Amino acid sequence: MKQVRFDTRGSMIRWTEADGGAPAGERGGPPVVFVHGLGASSAVYHAHICARPELGGRRTLFVDLPGHGISDRPADFAYTLEDHADALAAVLDEANVRAGVIAGHSMGGAVAIVLAHRRPDLVGRLVVTEGNLDSFPETGTGSSGISSYTEEEFVRGGGFARVLDRVGPLWAATMRLADPLALHRSATHLVRGSRPVMREMFERAAMERVYLQGESSGELRGRRALGAAGVDVRTVPGAGHNVMFDNPAEFARAVAGV
Repeated sequence: MKQVRFDTRGSMIRWTEADGGAPAGERGGPPVVFVHGLGASSAVYHAHICARPELGGRRTLFVDLPGHGISDRPADFAYTLEDHADALAAVLDEANVRAGVIAGHSMGGAVAIVLAHRRPDLVGRLVVTEGNLDSFPETGTGSSGISSYTEEEFVRGGGFARVLDRVGPLWAATMRLADPLALHRSATHLVRGSRPVMREMFERAAMERVYLQGESSGELRGRRALGAAGVDVRTVPGAGHNVMFDNPAEFARAVAGV
């Protein structure tokens, strides 16, 4: 486990690494950095992927965003998408990662897009898996459900417990490790989106970009415009929102650039 400060109070963002089992001079491509979704944890969702042959020899980082997993959860932090992106940039600077493959899932995809906009030197290839591209998504998304509570209701009024009961055992297993305050603020800012909005940043970005949509998640809104902007949009067969669990082979191929 490694760590670096992400705010002025000394709060730490933490990550774990795998070296791919190859000597430094024989690694099979640029480092891969996995960024989890809202209420998740990177190693839980992605550690099994780094063992895939498509990613053999790659240095791999599993980053837990502020307020999630093993990272610190300061109460005076805003947890905006920009805040998360800057904390992720601190990790990459500390780890000496340049032009890496940044693979973000769901909220992590939105954070990765903002990172690519603010620090394009850090991102050589951007892989977004069912990432949030627009502000104020349809009611029914996880972020919309959490942000429908006031902060007080969610943190101290039982809202967190009610959400844990509704989301199912898989998501609840990692969501219960997140700080309720950080979770609510992250969800609220995810719903509000970034400025400019994530879709606009994604379409304008200069690096290679891939967007993965699970087949059972339905048609991706604005797919044609993304393709016209140079984004490689792929529908992953047999997969829903958690593509890395539902079809790990296709997910690994997309991350590896196959």
